[in-house]
Amino acid sequence: MDLKGLAWLAVVLFVLWVVAGLIFKILGAAIHLLLIAAVVLGVISLVSRVRGSRPPR
Repeated sequence: MDLKGLAWLAVVLFVLWVVAGLIFKILGAAIHLLLIAAVVLGVISLVSRVRGSRPPR
């Protein structure tokens, strides 16, 4: 393999590496948003449950 072919291979591998990194970053952000939403919904349901079990004044 000549030097130009090796350079093209390096460029292609670098582009694939960058694209894969971006995809993993986006997936990680989506998973974090889902976890945060689940925690917020859990806290809201707990608060509403505590408020509902309190005797009326």
